[in-house]
Amino acid sequence: MSYEKHKANWMNEYPAIIDLAKKAKKRIPHVAWEYLQSGTGEEDLVQRNREAFQKITFLPQFCQGALAPTLATTLFGQKYAAPFGIAPVGLTGLMWPSVEHYLAATANRYQIPYTLSTVATETPETVGPQVGNMGWFQLYPPREKALRQSLLKRAKDAGFHTLLVTADVPMPSRRERTKRAGLRMPPQITPRMIWEGITHPAWTIATLRNGLPRLRTVEKYASHSNMKFVSNMVGNRLGGTLSWEYCQILKEEWDGPVVLKGVLHPKDAEKAVEIGLDGIIVSNHGGRQFNGAVTSIEALPAIVDAVGGKTKILFDSGIRTGLDIMRALSLGADFVLLGRGFVYGVAALGKYGGDHVAEILKDDLTNNMVQLGVENVRQLSGL
Repeated sequence: MSYEKHKANWMNEYPAIIDLAKKAKKRIPHVAWEYLQSGTGEEDLVQRNREAFQKITFLPQFCQGALAPTLATTLFGQKYAAPFGIAPVGLTGLMWPSVEHYLAATANRYQIPYTLSTVATETPETVGPQVGNMGWFQLYPPREKALRQSLLKRAKDAGFHTLLVTADVPMPSRRERTKRAGLRMPPQITPRMIWEGITHPAWTIATLRNGLPRLRTVEKYASHSNMKFVSNMVGNRLGGTLSWEYCQILKEEWDGPVVLKGVLHPKDAEKAVEIGLDGIIVSNHGGRQFNGAVTSIEALPAIVDAVGGKTKILFDSGIRTGLDIMRALSLGADFVLLGRGFVYGVAALGKYGGDHVAEILKDDLTNNMVQLGVENVRQLSGL
């Protein structure tokens, strides 16, 4: 069974990513939904990310004859079929088992990048064959040299060619909603969890087939395979020590583009250029780290000015539509990433849900480019 067999019905039944989110909410357990949706603190930033996009408008131009926009773009010397890709999401297997494999396959079919998280529930070795040459790897910087070099080697050997190093997690954030929902690592078998399993049979069956979510990439470095030990290892040995010197070391150790993820301040962007990083990602971690931060889209123009075209600028946080992608590109981003939307697709529709999200975004972006009166993504910059 392929996506094409479902395409006509799905495009009519789920015309927007918000519709996929509604369906996903019904199909996955409450704790998984709350983890996916949660921000930090009072969660104002999650909503502000969306509201900031809605304030950005355009002046369309008409009477230009027939337009046939092309979405293809080149980034770091590689051609992609569209100016967007799949952002890293941690613990994705909690939302739907095998989601990393499904989204990697989507990326390969649609020729857009897929980024595997260090704390994903599948490994570079199993995801690499699915993603082809569309694989990027996101690193939570290990404190130990041997652990860092091992992760980098595994990712490179599996075919991942672009490295995203996350800067905006100096320590774990307080995700109150996730705690209230009862998420624990390892997941605990409680009466509530049993009830969630009974009332979400498709998720339960898929989980039984795949096994309970585990941090499979990093568990080999823990002294015990028990999830509690692995989670403690992640907290003790990953993140919290990133510095510019560390970024320079990564640039030397990784044979390929190195991109700093989580930049909001123009001075950080300037420093990334100074030390020779290949790109930056303007991001506030989807509102999941610091509730007092500026929205990513509001931070973007000043960073574009500061960089002055000296490095590639990617963008994430708050993207839900093709119009949002167009807005970010118009403000100077070279490329856009989104995570939640693609997870909604798989949780709602299964194996080919990521394909459906890619179709929605491509169709919406193309439509809005025609409405605006532009034929390629390069024309969007500065509108």
